[in-house]
Amino acid sequence: MTPGLAQANLPAMSLKGKTLFITGASRGIGHAIGLRAARDGANVVIAAKTADPNPKLPGTIYSAAEDMEKAGGKALACVVDIRFEDQVTAAVKQAVDKFGGIDILVNNASAISLTGTLETPMKRYDLMHGINTRGTFLSSQACLPYLLKAKNPQVLNISPPLTAMKAKWFGPHVAYTMAKFGMSLCVLGMAEEFKGRVAFNALWPKTVIDTAAVRNLLGGGDVAGKGRKPEVMADAAYVILNKDVSYTGHFDVDEDVLRAAGVTDLGKYAVTPGAELMPDFFLD
Repeated sequence: MTPGLAQANLPAMSLKGKTLFITGASRGIGHAIGLRAARDGANVVIAAKTADPNPKLPGTIYSAAEDMEKAGGKALACVVDIRFEDQVTAAVKQAVDKFGGIDILVNNASAISLTGTLETPMKRYDLMHGINTRGTFLSSQACLPYLLKAKNPQVLNISPPLTAMKAKWFGPHVAYTMAKFGMSLCVLGMAEEFKGRVAFNALWPKTVIDTAAVRNLLGGGDVAGKGRKPEVMADAAYVILNKDVSYTGHFDVDEDVLRAAGVTDLGKYAVTPGAELMPDFFLD
């Protein structure tokens, strides 16, 4: 059990035998969520693009699959660009053929460019909307026929709370913000559409998370050092994914989820012990 949850007074929770389809699970938050489930003996489908090693992006779908299996789970590595329907449907079919169904979908894959309107090429705009909003909708649509057959099916989108739809978050990088809130709107709509049958929730970090995106695109090691490890999101996701299907339509923040679950010491998640933490986007 991870350090944060080890101290929590939680009811028995387990994802043993559950099949998770996680987009963008070769590294970062998606990888950490998969690893947390694998420790219970879950089946983890790594649906991501990185098949070959990249010096700037540690981890591939194959190394991630090895990590899941070393942790005690079973894994399936699928080369998937979630902008393309045929690739998503093929990966879903592989998952169902191997594991017999899908119990949980985590829409984690995302693209980011913190650029203003005049500085955002349409190619970059299309990439962000194709992965963030369209990819989330497409992955949900492809998995739903199997989720609807599952016991206590869950969909979790790594996207911000809708209470943050304020001008200050749109002005500096409207294209990216629109794409991220598109993921949250999927939660809003699908939670209502599938109420009582499939749970749809969103999770967002209170602080910066130490990921490859932060280190390569959003400030490097200095910013990452003021954040938390991806495990904080993984533990919060774990709590949500163990809830009943009636818990749906929520826009949760990792720290709030863990505190509500009884975790009092969040210091163990810090990249730099004792450092002042930097808040993430979209949170006041």
